[in-house]
Amino acid sequence: MLNQTQITQASFILNGLPGLEDMHLWISFPFCSKYVVAMVGNCGLLCLICFEDILHRSMYYFLAMLSFTDLVICSSTIPKTLSIFWFHFKEISFDGCLVQMFTVPTFTGMESGMLMVMALDCYVAICYPLHYSTILTNPVIAKAGFSTFLRGVLLILTFLTKRLPYCRGNVIHHIYCDHMSVAKLSCGHIKVSAIYGLMVALLIGGFDILCITVSYTMILQEMVSLSSPEARQKAFGTCTVHICAIVFSYSPAFFSFFSHRFGGHTIPPSCNIIVANIYLLLPPTVNPVVYGVKTKQIDCVIKILSGSKNTKPHSI
Repeated sequence: MLNQTQITQASFILNGLPGLEDMHLWISFPFCSKYVVAMVGNCGLLCLICFEDILHRSMYYFLAMLSFTDLVICSSTIPKTLSIFWFHFKEISFDGCLVQMFTVPTFTGMESGMLMVMALDCYVAICYPLHYSTILTNPVIAKAGFSTFLRGVLLILTFLTKRLPYCRGNVIHHIYCDHMSVAKLSCGHIKVSAIYGLMVALLIGGFDILCITVSYTMILQEMVSLSSPEARQKAFGTCTVHICAIVFSYSPAFFSFFSHRFGGHTIPPSCNIIVANIYLLLPPTVNPVVYGVKTKQIDCVIKILSGSKNTKPHSI
């Protein structure tokens, strides 16, 4: 028992997609293409926001934080996933597993927090346009970004998993080191860890969704009070991109969360694993495309850089 525990703590084996081993090569292509789009799109957004003065505003600073978060999330799992699909490199060290268990929940929580902060940014822009620059100053923006990261770090689950004794083999039936998939290999008591993980997910997600709901309720009230149709359209356009980001982020997250906990007997494990990866890969892939197409400033900067000299930036 002692030797087995030492071995499982030294390394784990990621089993990939159970029952779909013969399809790994074909499944890897959409994963790889989305990862390339996510890397190029988010790196491009970061470069644009960094070097273009017109984008040095709170909305784009928050967008830069969201892009950085998306880069960390997909880069923490997808390269290892592709190595499993292409080269059958299924082994991962215990420390590497801990890194994934730290990075994924921390930065997915940070992404949720950034969507909440961006909803507040929309609220200030629409309800207090004359005080926008005085309310959302650079120190406020920095504190908001740091607080979302610090929240995830303080509520992280990795320390609970690290202290568990492992004696039920070292094969993880997942494509990356998910908290509960690793905890199930332990012969210790994992009930506290499972309850803690559920409570943290509900706390972070519930708080962020509540803040987003309250923000958009007040935004709708302000939009109804606007007398000009042009003003309503402008206010609606300010929120459209953010609403798309919320839908693409929370929809797969909710499906993955509830199917993993309540659909274990009806939904195939491979389906749960694929949805869990879509949850990590879809927002980083879609967000740069949506923001690049729908945000006028970014769209204009892209056109100017690509050679359309007669294009002039417009304000939101």
